[in-house]
Amino acid sequence: MSAAPVVTGGAGFIGSGLVRALLEAGAPRVVVIDNLSSGKRENLEEVAGRVDLQVADLRDAAGLPGLIPEGAVVYHLAAIPSVPRSIADPAPSHEVNINGTFNLLMAARARGVRRVVYAASSSAYGDTEVLPKEEGMRPAPLSPYAAQKLMGEYYCSVFSSCFGLETVALRFFNVFGPRQDPGSPYSGVLSVFMKCVLTGQAPTIHGDGEQSRDFTYVQDVAELCMKAGQAAGVAGRVFNAGNGNRYTLNETWRMLCRIHGVEIEPQYGASRPGDVRHSQADVTAAVRDLGHAPRFSFEEGLRRTLAWYAAAGFPE
Repeated sequence: MSAAPVVTGGAGFIGSGLVRALLEAGAPRVVVIDNLSSGKRENLEEVAGRVDLQVADLRDAAGLPGLIPEGAVVYHLAAIPSVPRSIADPAPSHEVNINGTFNLLMAARARGVRRVVYAASSSAYGDTEVLPKEEGMRPAPLSPYAAQKLMGEYYCSVFSSCFGLETVALRFFNVFGPRQDPGSPYSGVLSVFMKCVLTGQAPTIHGDGEQSRDFTYVQDVAELCMKAGQAAGVAGRVFNAGNGNRYTLNETWRMLCRIHGVEIEPQYGASRPGDVRHSQADVTAAVRDLGHAPRFSFEEGLRRTLAWYAAAGFPE
């Protein structure tokens, strides 16, 4: 019997989506490592009987190896995932995103895991004008968060080449879907848009709203993570985890209003430091080498996400 897969940050928005995908794909149990600083037990509520939740912090290097089954595939999604927060207070995100990743890789090596799939970030590309973003482009991070996630990529590559630990890094673009928390000041823009459209409030868009993003539905990202955990001949490599499309924030808000049957004009505020103007993934390599095959259009993802928020009683 193969070891149970491990998901760090598995009580979070993307992590809990991956946990469900792993269980649906046949994993009898999943080990979740999460300190619950932003993750929530309720994100795993209906699958709790098949999840071994280990409330632990990646900064505790000594305690990590004992939480990882020998020979497991480890999906490393735990992070403090916020550009504004990393600018306002860079030390905690450095400790989690760099030191925590190093600790996790050391523990994975000690436990002889089959592979580590690392949640990297498209923020590594910075504000380069070339679109779509291709993995061979020179990184140009604009924030501490972007630099931290890039360093995690480098560590993964080095552990693969120096220590024989198989790693695959996936540069997540703008992931959205059910269970994304709209209540934090660092929430993703789509979760904030969902809250506003359901309450009939005008969102505040930072900048002119013409910045564009490659929004990717969480289930597509979860399925790509699993493919990255199994694909042959990809150890030590980096892949884009996006949809290959891009939409401006203005287009996105109009689409949401149309889906919900309302007309609300957004408000506009100052641009945020460290924000990238345009982002779009070249997914050629992920399609070719990992079998990436996104199943959800942007509009379908928005419909599913909005329906989940409404059914879950958000924003209350």
